[in-house]
Amino acid sequence: MNSESNENQLKWVDNHCHFEEADDISQDLDEAASQGVQKFIVVGTDLETSRKAQEFAQVFSGKIYATAGVHPHEAIHGVSGIKELLAESTFVAVGECGLDHYYDHSPPEEQKKVFRQQITFAHDYDLPLVIHTREAWPETFSILDEMGVPPKTVFHCFTGGPQEAELALERGALLSFSGIVTFNNADELRQALKITPLERIMIETDSPYLTPEPNRGKKNRPKYLPHIGVKIADELGLDLTTLSDITWSNTHKFYNLDLSTD
Repeated sequence: MNSESNENQLKWVDNHCHFEEADDISQDLDEAASQGVQKFIVVGTDLETSRKAQEFAQVFSGKIYATAGVHPHEAIHGVSGIKELLAESTFVAVGECGLDHYYDHSPPEEQKKVFRQQITFAHDYDLPLVIHTREAWPETFSILDEMGVPPKTVFHCFTGGPQEAELALERGALLSFSGIVTFNNADELRQALKITPLERIMIETDSPYLTPEPNRGKKNRPKYLPHIGVKIADELGLDLTTLSDITWSNTHKFYNLDLSTD
């Protein structure tokens, strides 16, 4: 399938990215727009980055949308201030939050406590939940079952195989695929992609991390999102336009974004 010929004509939402390290956000947005990437979910990982995401969403209204949350790496610092931010009604989701036992930069018990608190925030404010989980699948599913899975939940940068995908899908979650899906050693992830219903798929860069092929070695930016789309479309046997339309619709529904201005 020669999908790339159409990619500049399509519309994409980068469902998960980080701009706090960017030198020139306007340039990033312009470069992304030239590749069809028109909207961006900028994700908070602690109180400071959540506030920055909010500022970006205010400055670039209609393009950038903000989440507020505490990443498991930052769980040791607690969730002070996050609930107050969420009460301002300018955020489209809670997170990213969850468990990361690959690094355990925060003690596991602190991670679990902060994850539970943010699930509660998602329920209290009727907001989507953005989950980060790494080498913590059983604990993540256990806590979700204990606390109740929010009606809108996404596993961002999904890294599991078919078994983890099935368990996430059974709980009503969406799966968001990043540049990892383009990596040569990601066969199990691609198997997970193939069993995911189309209405449960979103797409992200997780920039500045996880640059997709053929740009590995460079700093990741939202402008590279279409390369991920091309790979996903090829794996699923879809026309790229179809995948673009599906992920555009899924992301707008998930975050309750306004389609009337598109």
